[in-house]
Amino acid sequence: MDTLELFRQRVIPNECIPLKDDIILSRDDKMIVTKWDVLHPRKDFNHGYSCYYLKQNFKVSRFLREDNSLCKWYCDIVEYRYETPTRLVTLDLLADVILLPNGFSKVADLDELAIAYEQGLITKEQVSLCLKTVDHLLNLIYSGTFQTLAQPLLDIDHSTSLF
Repeated sequence: MDTLELFRQRVIPNECIPLKDDIILSRDDKMIVTKWDVLHPRKDFNHGYSCYYLKQNFKVSRFLREDNSLCKWYCDIVEYRYETPTRLVTLDLLADVILLPNGFSKVADLDELAIAYEQGLITKEQVSLCLKTVDHLLNLIYSGTFQTLAQPLLDIDHSTSLF
């Protein structure tokens, strides 16, 4: 399997960052599972795992504290594009779905989504894709089937529950 270069592109702020230190644990045409450390030091978490769902426009991440306890589940709404067969860029469409260890879930950064659209940084189609994907994720969470999305990240250390 060829080496894959991962990049995270954001529109607010405008940046494209190579995720050169992320370790790809598994990869197929539907998903990529990675292990990573934070890019900048933080007090609330310092490492985690991510599952790029290449056909579903989201990335599910398990944010962990230094002692490996769960900080939160974080679902980025994204658009994937291969710039070359070995270079994957993940465009952050700004809205996120966050699940806390107490089971509380919330949608974040819808204001940034609106600002990006108003400033012409993302298209109407991207806004529509983002909102439909948020709705899909929330339906999975509320129906109790989020575990299926989290499972590849739980299998890494044989965790048996989401929280």
